[in-house]
Amino acid sequence: MESLVLAMVSEPSVSADARALLGTVLVGHGVSARITEVEAYGGRDDPASHAYTRTPRSEIMYGPAGRLYVYRIHGHFCANVVTGPREQGSAVLIRAGEIVDGLDLARLRRPTAKADRFLGRGPGNLTRALGISMDDLDSDLDDGTPVCLLRSRPVARRSVSAGPRVGVRLAADVRWRFWISDDPTVSAYRRHERAGASPAKGL
Repeated sequence: MESLVLAMVSEPSVSADARALLGTVLVGHGVSARITEVEAYGGRDDPASHAYTRTPRSEIMYGPAGRLYVYRIHGHFCANVVTGPREQGSAVLIRAGEIVDGLDLARLRRPTAKADRFLGRGPGNLTRALGISMDDLDSDLDDGTPVCLLRSRPVARRSVSAGPRVGVRLAADVRWRFWISDDPTVSAYRRHERAGASPAKGL
C-alpha cells in the first residue's frame, strides 16, 4: 500500500485532510484498523483544539505533518494525525475504525467488546485495540513502525457524512466530524452539556 502521509501535506485544509483519512489503514502493534470516523481540529484558529493555546503538550501539533499526537483523557488514550502546515497546529482525531487485521489480538486487548464492530468504536477503544499509548507519541507515521498509516481504496465523497464534533464545548456546531455513512463501527454523537453555538474564528 502507498504511504498516506506525503499525500496529505498538499491538502488545503484540515477538514480535507480529515476526509482523506477515511478508509485508510492505521497500523499499531500487530493490529490494523480501517479508519471509519475522524474529527478535524484547526489548531490556532479553533478554540476546540488543544493547540488553540500553545503549550508544551500541544507543541508537537505545530511541527511537521505526519506525526502522531497522543493524549490521555479519562483513563483512555486518543490518537491524532498532525496534518500541518507547520505553526498552524492542525490535527485529526481518529475516532473509530474497523479491525481488518490482527483480530484475535484486538479481541484480547478489548475483552469487554460485545461484538467485533465495537472493538475500535470510539477513540479510546480504538487505541486500546491497536495497543497505542503515550509511548507512541511523536511516532513518524510514514516509517512503518511501530504505528503507521497506509493508503487504501479512497472513500467516495457521496459515502461520507459530516456533523458537529463529539463532546466539545467551544465551536460545538462546526461540522468537522466525518464518518463513513452507515458504517457500524462509527461511534454515537454526544453533545457537550455546556456547548454553545460560538463558531471558531476563521472556520
